[in-house]
Order: sequence, then C-alpha cells, then structure tokens
Amino acid sequence: MKKKMNYILLLLMTVFMIGCTEAEDTASTEGEEQPKTEEVATDDATNEEADTEKEIEEKNTSDNESNNSTEESTNTTDDQFSGYERINIDGGDQSGHREAKVVVDIGFGDREYWAFTNEHGQLVRVVAEEITLQDDETEDVVSSGRYYWDEAQVPGVESDQLDQGHVIADSLGGVSNAYNITPQESTLNRHGDQAYMEDAIRKAGGATDFEAVITYPDTVTQIPSSYQYTYTIQGNEVVDTFDNVNPDEVNESLGLTNDEPSGSSDSNDSSGATEKGDVSSVDTNGNGQVTIQEAKDAGFSMPITSDHWLYEHMQDRDGDGMVGE
Repeated sequence: MKKKMNYILLLLMTVFMIGCTEAEDTASTEGEEQPKTEEVATDDATNEEADTEKEIEEKNTSDNESNNSTEESTNTTDDQFSGYERINIDGGDQSGHREAKVVVDIGFGDREYWAFTNEHGQLVRVVAEEITLQDDETEDVVSSGRYYWDEAQVPGVESDQLDQGHVIADSLGGVSNAYNITPQESTLNRHGDQAYMEDAIRKAGGATDFEAVITYPDTVTQIPSSYQYTYTIQGNEVVDTFDNVNPDEVNESLGLTNDEPSGSSDSNDSSGATEKGDVSSVDTNGNGQVTIQEAKDAGFSMPITSDHWLYEHMQDRDGDGMVGE
C-alpha cells in the first residue's frame, strides 16, 4: 500500500513538473515574440515617414518647376523692358506728348501690345506675341465701330496729307494714344501698304510674333520716314517694309500707274462700263445693298467716298465718309 502511495505521489510530481516547464516555455515564447511586433510597428512607421518625405519632395519639386517657369517668364519680360520705364497711359488719351525711354501697353482690354520710345520720345518699336482682332460684339466700341472717338494729336498730324495712323489698327486691337499713333501719309494709311498689311492680318484671323520698327529722318521730328513690319500669319513669316510716302505718286514716278480707261463717268469707276446711278448692274444679288466685293467686281476702285453716287448704296460702318478704305 505504501509503495502504491509513493508511486502515485511520484506520478503527480512528474505531471506538476511537466506543466511548469510548458508554462515556462510559453512565457518564454511570448517574451521573444514581443520585440518582433515592435519591430514591425517600427518598420511601418519608417515606411510612412519615407512616403511622407517623398510626397513633400515631389511637391517641392513641382513648386520649384512652377516657380522657375514663372521666374523665366518674368525674366523674359524684364529683359525686354530693360532700360525702359514702364508707364500706364489711357488708351483714349489724345495728347500727342510721349515720354522718352518708356514702354507702354497699347493693347485694348487684356491684350499686351508693347510700345517703346527712344531717348528723343520718338515711337520706335512695337511688339506683340499675339494680335487679337477687335470683337465689336463683346467689346466696348463707339458707334463708328472704333474704341475711341479720336486719335492722339501727335505733332505732324495737323497736315492735310498726314493721317493719325495707328501702328496697330483699331480693328487689330490697338488703342489710340500717342504710343500707337504716328503721322502717316494718308494714301499709304488708307489704301496703301499699311492698309494691305492690316487687311492681311484681319483675313488671317490674327497674327503672332508681331514687331514694328519705325525710323525717322532726324531726332527732332515725330513724322517717321519708314516702317518695317514683321509678323507671322498661318505659319508664314511676313516682312513688310515701306516708306512714309504717297504710294500713288511713287508708282507714277516709276511709270507703274495705268491711265484711267476712257468712258469712265466717275473717278471711282475704273471700268467705264457701269452707267452712273444704275445700281442694279452692280448689285448682283438684287438686295439693294452693294458690297465692297460687288463694287470691285463691277470695276470700281476703293475707297468709295461720300461724294460718289454708289456710296449711298453701301455700308460705311465707321462713319468716316469712305467705304473700303
């Protein structure tokens, strides 16, 4: 009996020792796993921090690129204006005075057309990255279709032979102050090279890389001796150079002017085939209104002035007494 009791006691002690060992192993295992959990958490925090740093770096890179682009644009403008004082002049200012060595925005509305004067106050250069045509349906224009009622009184425009000529016309978005006006020979301005240049840009719907260079015979006068226009329309660069003279007189002196055909009943009728007052032979669609093209097709030269019999059948949108100038 005593042996049996010893055996049972030995068995219980064995079981107790095995249980303690397993508990100790379990505690040891759990104690070893804890650092692994902390390590994983540390790795996740490190990855999140790295992602945040990457996002900040990418944002800084983007901001730097944007700032560099803005700085480059600003530097380009600053380089262009270097040596000139930028001033603001109302687009309708009729004073003929110009400041020396200044740059002025002569674009109507939001347009940026830059005009430069030299040390003598002469307008010598006008540039524009893009020429945007006038839109008389959305822009504030007067009844004549122009932005302003009159142009600046630059010295020289009082001559009967000189117009207040826009370097960039109203129809091309130019204002009418002294930084866009030069005394220009009237025939040249109305239907000479200046008019042809403006018409070409209008028909093309605008232009880019526009530059006008204006020269003078001396440092005193405000009347230019010549103009050079460079611009791009429909992908083609155009260079127009012409003197500030009457082109008809030049052509006549060169023997390039054809005589008026005999039988012409009016100075604006170059064909002599249309009877004076017979509008039906000019008004081809019979609507009672003669277009510039219909008049040209009938042999009439432009402009048609208010003293011409055909004038009353045409539209003078700017009210200046001429159609097709």
